[in-house]
Amino acid sequence: MQKISEGKRRVVNLREAVFEQLEEEVGTGILQLNTNVARGTGFYIYRMEPGASSSPHKHIGVEEFYIIEGELIDNDGTKYNTGDVVWLDAGTEHNSTSPAGCTIVVFSEKGELSPMNKIRE
Repeated sequence: MQKISEGKRRVVNLREAVFEQLEEEVGTGILQLNTNVARGTGFYIYRMEPGASSSPHKHIGVEEFYIIEGELIDNDGTKYNTGDVVWLDAGTEHNSTSPAGCTIVVFSEKGELSPMNKIRE
């Protein structure tokens, strides 16, 4: 086996990571190491500051996420806590809030649509 070249690996420690602020969502950020896919697809880390809310959206494909820390509350009142693993089917529509803040590992199969039915990137 050959050594993995410098441009073929990215490593970031979450305690030191700089999250990209999402323009459409105050108090939220994304950390996505794979630059070969559209932002918000594939695997990424999503962080919400205390009191932040995600924008309403519809999933094009399935979404799976794991709550690393904190609590997330969906618009229908469902609460997800530290340690919860969640699967949402394609076509699911929701938005979420986090009263105390949270950090989430996300896998989004195909991204999502905004309320105006535009693909969010």
